[in-house]
Amino acid sequence: MKIINSDDFDVYWKNLPGQTSDSRTEKTVKRIIADVRKNGDAAVRKYASKFDKSSPIKLEVPFSEAKKALEQLRKSDPSLVDALELSAKHLKIFSQKQKEQFSDFEFEMDSGFVTGQRIIPVQRAAVYIPGGRFPLFSSVLMCLIPAFCAAVDEVILSSPPMTDGLPDKKILAAAAIAVISCGAAEKQIRIFAIGGAQAIAALAIGTESVPRIDVITGPGNKYVAAAKRILFGEVGIDFIAGPSDVLVITDGKADNMQLSANFDAADFAAADMIAQAEHDPDARARALVPTREFADEIAAAIERRLAVLPTAKTARASLDAGGIIIVYKNKEEAVRISNIIAPEHLELQISDNDSWIPFLKNYGSLFIGVLSAEVLGDYSAGVNHTLPTETSARFTGGLSVRHFLKTVTTLRCSSGEGYEKIRNAAEIIGRIEGLEGHALSAARRNIN
Repeated sequence: MKIINSDDFDVYWKNLPGQTSDSRTEKTVKRIIADVRKNGDAAVRKYASKFDKSSPIKLEVPFSEAKKALEQLRKSDPSLVDALELSAKHLKIFSQKQKEQFSDFEFEMDSGFVTGQRIIPVQRAAVYIPGGRFPLFSSVLMCLIPAFCAAVDEVILSSPPMTDGLPDKKILAAAAIAVISCGAAEKQIRIFAIGGAQAIAALAIGTESVPRIDVITGPGNKYVAAAKRILFGEVGIDFIAGPSDVLVITDGKADNMQLSANFDAADFAAADMIAQAEHDPDARARALVPTREFADEIAAAIERRLAVLPTAKTARASLDAGGIIIVYKNKEEAVRISNIIAPEHLELQISDNDSWIPFLKNYGSLFIGVLSAEVLGDYSAGVNHTLPTETSARFTGGLSVRHFLKTVTTLRCSSGEGYEKIRNAAEIIGRIEGLEGHALSAARRNIN
């Protein structure tokens, strides 16, 4: 864990290793894509036998397996099912509220022409969910529910096969919860036991078994990320996800009357930094604090927590590699640094939170106040945890209903003074640009 003064931040940030092109990964992924494009299902099965825990003959999984997995989970771990159902409920409410912000309209710009927009869901969307040591079943809800709320006709869930040829049982159970919570028809979802870059290629290109998709969402490893990057344009994507990160801005003062008198601000910050660091060694946990003394308190709290943390090995590797606490001089400097870092998760634990919010421009999701732990956004509060990483919050937000919607425009014309003005302007512009066909198209509609 490194502690620096804000004066040294710019040099520190400039010297961080940038995103480098992993030529070996890209070469491998391009080969997989080419093979899937040529050989379809056979190529998918070949790479499954090489990289996954099994290579099922039948790639598609009937939805009955998801329902069965849910019933099994309900018996073995009812509290988890309750928690997932609560998360699904909140995600649905939040996603529906987001959908309300997108609407069709038409309005008369001037006499003789009416402009408008239509909001249309994509016809097919895919959600990719990795397996691995810790299958991300919570991400199933985060990705499927916005798609259902957007009214996508058909949603595909793709996840690597386990030894039994099916995706992880908790992933299947979460899919059933998503469908039930949204009141979606079973025919709206199809499930495939396909993982890795071959899954992204199959979804983007289409094979004998796998339908071609309009947009692919969801997290994945570097091979999945490379496949999404390479195939973007042939298929839509949400964004390229990298290692997870958090930035905690804290001044050490409680901002909520519900907190007890013995509130330990340093321990709150330490807990949230560790929660991020335990993802993997490449995850990044950072904090901005007003004094060196407070920075030392957070560092000490981190050590106390690591001493009893089951995932301490991973968390320590992350903190040693990129964990940092930055001591800022004033609010303006802290805001500047935060906007440069553009964190995936930004936690604001300041005595006057609301006065900071207008100046914070770059983040995937903002968690306001010491009770608003980032982990609540990860799992149960209704906001989406699929968020931009590696400073891409400078230009995009997190996964939402909008990723499954297209905003298209309309134009409706009739005779009128305003119409003649835009017709004449189009004729002039087309001719001056050297596109005489454009000019003649506009001229042909001169109805005077």
